[in-house]
Amino acid sequence: MIDLKDFEYDELIDFLVKNGEKKFRAEQIFTWLHKGVCSYDEMTNISKTTREKLEKISYVSVLKIREKYVSKMDGTVKYLFELPDGNCIESVVMRYHHGLTICISSQVGCRMGCRFCASTIGGLYRNLTAGEILNQVIFAQKDLGERISNIVMMGIGEPLDNYDNVIKFLHNVNHEKGINIGYRHITISTCGVVPRIYDLAKEGLPITLTISLHAPNNEIRDTIMPVNHAYKIEELLKACGEYAKITNRRLSFEYSLIHGVNDSEENAVELAKRLKKLHAHVNLIPVNKVEERNFEKGSFHDIRRFQEKLIELGINATVRRELGADISASCGQLRKKVL
Repeated sequence: MIDLKDFEYDELIDFLVKNGEKKFRAEQIFTWLHKGVCSYDEMTNISKTTREKLEKISYVSVLKIREKYVSKMDGTVKYLFELPDGNCIESVVMRYHHGLTICISSQVGCRMGCRFCASTIGGLYRNLTAGEILNQVIFAQKDLGERISNIVMMGIGEPLDNYDNVIKFLHNVNHEKGINIGYRHITISTCGVVPRIYDLAKEGLPITLTISLHAPNNEIRDTIMPVNHAYKIEELLKACGEYAKITNRRLSFEYSLIHGVNDSEENAVELAKRLKKLHAHVNLIPVNKVEERNFEKGSFHDIRRFQEKLIELGINATVRRELGADISASCGQLRKKVL
């Protein structure tokens, strides 16, 4: 059976025409799907004959809210969504002055093995389809009754390890007949799958690309991020430079500060030297506590000292605001607990 949300708009037209329907049906059905209908019966402007035909050859996918938590501190909402096959993924909706931002997952589990991340414990189960990625936005928006204006792909999984489905999702969530979220309001975070960074640059999508760097040199990165064994920092930063050149988009780097591992003043100096030519922004993240790991975050003073050293050396650096701390909003923690 086919999930219609896995089709891009033009693919949906082709599918319907091949099954004896008129082209204009695609716009009607595409719009209904993005509104979050749970069955064909809710598509009130589609004939019963067409609905019955579609039910025999396709289905309308849904996500079930398995658990939901709302932060009493800042209104952050965390969802544990259950997929039709029983697997679970997480999404987090954060409130900012400019609107709602959703952090979504791209895979069930992750095979990248970053040692500070809860999402990768247990490895990769499978990729999400384009429709399953899209459903996180649709059903969070439907549950909240509010429009989501920004998307960050920083949840469970490595987006560039599920490249084709992620690109389809981007086309669909941006489509004017659907949710219509602008590309400039979408951020993809990658741990550094270098070949796919080059591929993404060629897509011509004005999204924001964020690199999970987390170390100033190969020695440290090798110990905390297995992807660095395949693509060293020099190779990764070369790809970043090409991406910025081709897209004319400013890059951002994420850097989890792990006390005693990568947060010394020397580390800050080396990081600044690495990134100086890229004119990038560095987002410093106090490392999240993961039970299976022994990583600790430094003091407020340690974090500020690292930030100030970067700024002193000409790097634009900010410290990520911690949201939803009372509901363990960092992706991977809730799914791991349920599993």
